[in-house]
Amino acid sequence: MARTLNTRGSAESRPARIVQLRPSATVEVRAAGGVVWRPIHGGERVYAIVHRPAYDDWTLPKGKLMAGESELEGALREVEEETGMSCRVDRPLGTTSYIDRKGRPKVVVYWLMQATGGVFEPGEEIDEVRWLPLGEVVEL
Repeated sequence: MARTLNTRGSAESRPARIVQLRPSATVEVRAAGGVVWRPIHGGERVYAIVHRPAYDDWTLPKGKLMAGESELEGALREVEEETGMSCRVDRPLGTTSYIDRKGRPKVVVYWLMQATGGVFEPGEEIDEVRWLPLGEVVEL
């Protein structure tokens, strides 16, 4: 019981107030993705980018981690969900950090991956995949 003073100045007992805190806006969003490539003629490579109709933008395949999922597991899952491609992981590439559209800090870990098979199926989240030379991907 908490003790408070009433408006007449005398002490009274009442149950303590329980305050439930909402998650802070500073909680970091963790995500993972892939820089996915496949070989074409002459040993050249092309890289996958995905179109998100909700934002009308082109980006690398990536997404938020599920509870208990490692960054690598999340990257492989997201790449397959968004591109339809199963992949072989070449190596980790690095991390990027930014503030997302909801104002939260977001950290995305990327791996270089080679597409080994699969077929893209357009969906609500991703409606198109393009395979471009690295120079064109960087320009986006």
